Parts: sequence; C-alpha cells; structure tokens
Amino acid sequence: MAKDPGSSIKDDEQYEALREEGVSKEKAARIANTDRSTAGKRGGESSSYEDWSKDTSRIARRRSASRGARA
Repeated sequence: MAKDPGSSIKDDEQYEALREEGVSKEKAARIANTDRSTAGKRGGESSSYEDWSKDTSRIARRRSASRGARA
C-alpha cells in the first residue's frame, strides 16, 4: 500500500494509479483534482474554413507560418 497522498487529493485511486505509471507527484495531483465535467472543454471552437473571409484566411496563414508550421 502506498502512502496517503493527503487530503488535498480528490481522487486518491487515480492519483495512485498515475504515480505507479511514473507520473510526477505534481502532475498526478493536478490530474486527480481535475473536475471531470469541464476537463475536455478548455479549447475554443472555430468555424469551418469555408466560412472564413479572405482576410481571415490570410491572417491565419501568417500566424501559422510565423510559428514554423508547414503548409
């Protein structure tokens, strides 16, 4: 049996499973304390490319080119 991670961990079972897989204490704690209802909803949504104006498309291409993305 592993040590008790403390009262600050919401999901002890998940925390222990992550630690056994070799995940760091900090990362395991963050994952185990994540609210499941909002965990996958952080990213924004974009409209389809067909709806973009010419200027919007040009700006998006410039941004991705400046980040080193390949077209």
